[in-house]
Amino acid sequence: MKILIVTETFLPSTDGIVTRLTACIRWLHRDGHEIQIIAPDLGVTEFDGAVVKGIPAFAFPFYRSKKFAFPNRLVKKYMLEFNPDVVHIVNPAVVGYSGVTYAKKLAIPMVASYHTNIPQYMAYYKLGKLDWLMWWFMRKMHNAADLNLCTSHTVLKELEEKGFERLQVWKRGVDTEKFHPNHATTDMRSHLTDGQNDKILLLYVGRLAAEKEIEKIRDVLLESDHFCLAIVGDGPHRNELETYFKGTQTVFTGFIHGDELASAFASADAFVFPSTTETLGLVIMEAMASGLPVVAAESGPTKEQVIDRRNGLLYDSKDPESFKQTILQLEDTKFRQQLAHQALLDVADLGWAAVAQQIRDLYKQVAEAETVDSFQAVD
Repeated sequence: MKILIVTETFLPSTDGIVTRLTACIRWLHRDGHEIQIIAPDLGVTEFDGAVVKGIPAFAFPFYRSKKFAFPNRLVKKYMLEFNPDVVHIVNPAVVGYSGVTYAKKLAIPMVASYHTNIPQYMAYYKLGKLDWLMWWFMRKMHNAADLNLCTSHTVLKELEEKGFERLQVWKRGVDTEKFHPNHATTDMRSHLTDGQNDKILLLYVGRLAAEKEIEKIRDVLLESDHFCLAIVGDGPHRNELETYFKGTQTVFTGFIHGDELASAFASADAFVFPSTTETLGLVIMEAMASGLPVVAAESGPTKEQVIDRRNGLLYDSKDPESFKQTILQLEDTKFRQQLAHQALLDVADLGWAAVAQQIRDLYKQVAEAETVDSFQAVD
């Protein structure tokens, strides 16, 4: 098949969407398919043999740490030149609007996937009163597609209630070779703990943004001197966070990648995930594959991965004290190690091959289907 992917985010950006896409693209290439990518122009022109067609990118005034490509007629030009069998619009919003519009006009079979709860994010940027407008827009975009994918059963149910059509869950996966306890090093642990190797090292990995609610972690550091914190990542909220955590045992590393990131995961003692706005949270599985218990806000997507007191701990995000009291349970070394052992076992079989094979089969169904009724669930 000839597969065209139109995405709002791609390399060199690093997030769960990019991780999922790059893993699937590698597998699809090995399976014999031709792929082209349309993405914001951030200087990357090729990935694993796939041509990346860049669209001019700009930053929003209220979110300057990330560049987006706006609707552009170049998308139509690239579609016509590539002549794909199927188009996959990833998180249709900005450049994805052009992807949906032109795929529809050119009658190209179309898959769309939902990865980011943008309406929920809007409240953190003082735009909460407009969430109804965002839901209307996103429903309009997705319902133009022949098939819509989402990354958890919880999100699928929410989208159904919002009037999204033709929905299916796209399996979750993680690179269990890259993320593994064997990648722990003394040097990395010393770096992340600022030399306080005897402390319990809490790790946060992700974008530093208001909706991630990272501030909650400080209460633990103020309550107990048994803990220290490493915050890996960058984003628009970094300066505020560095000020907020000043005087605590906290290390900010900025973005790290590849083997260094795998080492950071493996060298910690527990992973903290305060956000309640995620549609999946790929970093949860990366932490579990690295042998870390996860402390996460109780939500539909997190409950599909973290089982309380089995492979991690869930807390009540509506109770200000719940997060702190939950993490303090990790002072019990035996309990912490028990959770870590089970976390590793629970993701041991979740590689990317099954995820990529599923999307391959769905692309084929969409490309060959004559009617919506002919689509079948692909497990």
